[in-house]
Amino acid sequence: MGAWLEGKPLADKIRAGVKDEVDRFRQKTGRAPGLTGVLVGENPASQSYLRMKEKACQSLGINGRILSLPAEAPRDQLKTLIDGLNADDGVDAILVQLPLPKGFDAQEVISWIDPAKDVDGIHPQNLGRLLQNQPGLQACTPLGCLELIRSVGQGIEGKNAVIIGRSLIVGKPLAAMLVNENATVTTCHSKTKDLAGTAARADILVAAMGRPGFVGPEFVKPGAVVIDVGSNAVQDKAAVRALFGEDAKRLKEIDDKGYTWVGDVQPRVIDRAGWLTPSPGGVGPLTIAMLMSNTLLAFKMRNNLAES
Repeated sequence: MGAWLEGKPLADKIRAGVKDEVDRFRQKTGRAPGLTGVLVGENPASQSYLRMKEKACQSLGINGRILSLPAEAPRDQLKTLIDGLNADDGVDAILVQLPLPKGFDAQEVISWIDPAKDVDGIHPQNLGRLLQNQPGLQACTPLGCLELIRSVGQGIEGKNAVIIGRSLIVGKPLAAMLVNENATVTTCHSKTKDLAGTAARADILVAAMGRPGFVGPEFVKPGAVVIDVGSNAVQDKAAVRALFGEDAKRLKEIDDKGYTWVGDVQPRVIDRAGWLTPSPGGVGPLTIAMLMSNTLLAFKMRNNLAES
């Protein structure tokens, strides 16, 4: 049986380092990093995510705030808001919470953000720098995945890594990061033939396709590091029982909230993997920790402050 790879201990360590630097730079410069999150619409999950990010800012001494627009806001209103944040010297980092409501082109909206303030690291210029293995702001969730992979002490160089999923915010940037770490990387998707067989050759397997419980033991090489990026709201108790049995906590969540969060990887994979991140509780805490780290990095780059 493998080991559960919890995200919180590692995230707490990263956040403590960020707080120390924020405190030091506040004493040196008289100001703290500033992060502004932009929410369009009233998606409950998006609201929850932004509240968690705002709370993290408060705990680390970062100036965090949320600006909201209605789902029916015109495109030009959102662009004007982002243009204003780009010009605001008190804003070091800008986050547009995804997904956006229908009618908005997410890639276009991201392209409006000043690359130096693109805390999510998915502006075309920042993705280009990543592909060239140049320093800069990089996508938070893939950075968190890398930290988790490194933490097990098995190394990355020369390892076979398989990523299931090719999104702009996880799969594609993570593939580039792993290539930059000298892994041999395969990206799988809905058109991949023999997906399970391909995945089962991976020393490092990352599931990021957004399908609850899709990855079973047949996808996993014995002893592999398995990172579950999936976070799916499941409302069906039968589906939950199929994955977790009579999990009283999850079943109660469905009764109380109407859903429970489920990853892309079946929990019984732990019997075959060397390490497996839980979902929730694995990648999520690292994503927020890396968002805080990126906010600090944007602040330092914009103010020509030396790396510590």
